[in-house]
Amino acid sequence: MDTVNVSFIGAGNLANAMHYPSLHEFEDVNLVAICDLNPERLHRTADKYGVERRYTDYQQMLKEVDCEAVYVIMPPHHLYDLVITCLEAGKHVFIEKPPGVTSEQTRQMARWAERHHCLSMVGFNRRFIPMLTKAKAEVEARGPLVQGVATFYKHYFAGPYYKGAVDILTSDAIHAVDALRWMGGEPKKVASSVRYLEATYANSFNALLEFENGAVGVLLGNWIVGARVHTFEMHAKGISAFLNPDNKGYIYREGRNEPEIWDTCEVAGSRERHKTYGFFQENRHFIDCVKTGQLPQTHFGDAAKTMELVDLIYAKAF
Repeated sequence: MDTVNVSFIGAGNLANAMHYPSLHEFEDVNLVAICDLNPERLHRTADKYGVERRYTDYQQMLKEVDCEAVYVIMPPHHLYDLVITCLEAGKHVFIEKPPGVTSEQTRQMARWAERHHCLSMVGFNRRFIPMLTKAKAEVEARGPLVQGVATFYKHYFAGPYYKGAVDILTSDAIHAVDALRWMGGEPKKVASSVRYLEATYANSFNALLEFENGAVGVLLGNWIVGARVHTFEMHAKGISAFLNPDNKGYIYREGRNEPEIWDTCEVAGSRERHKTYGFFQENRHFIDCVKTGQLPQTHFGDAAKTMELVDLIYAKAF
């Protein structure tokens, strides 16, 4: 396959900030149709990217437009029926995180994708941030990971997301949970603390994980603190990486006190957010997988394991 024809369901802020710009740069992608219920957003996005075929009914779009893949960039509580319909139509599907509102929804989407021989991908973009992928490669070159840390803090008091449709850990802090799985593998033991701080909903999430390979993972999350801070640590024998993909990374080697300092824009080769923060790279990965038939790294089946780890963090809270 030389060129991939892609249709979009969704023309909201995230799609326009991260996914449309990425795909628009790929010479081997044709944006062939866009569907959105909001006519203003639909026409504004289609005009910007020169897409002629415009729909407010996604089922009509699937019937009339010849495409290999569909991006369904919708809130998680609106995803399921649309994703299943696309899979039934034989389309490869890309969605944003979280992949639905429950792990069972994610498992079912994975089964439908396999049943209809479709590729799938969830936008866990942290796995594709250039600073993080470079650090992971350098750490693992020295030996197996012995410890990983993912922190995610926010100043947020608006309650669960989408007016209560999805809890904070599943909807947003799941990025840190997935990053730990990406660093350490599958968990063997979990101990956690889930708290309701000055709120009637869970907004503080801390967990200690032991992975099957013996490494330890630490999750630190809190949604009532001073500001958004999202950082990562990776440690192996003789090397430690302290990484803030919004700013800089610090790599310590063999006991030396002076770190090697990485600038996130220099590592990415760009100052554009969709490239420094992994969206461009995850989209490239999905398109390459569609062209070659390779299963994407964050396919629905893999995403179900991250959703199951979210469930486990709740279940093991003391």
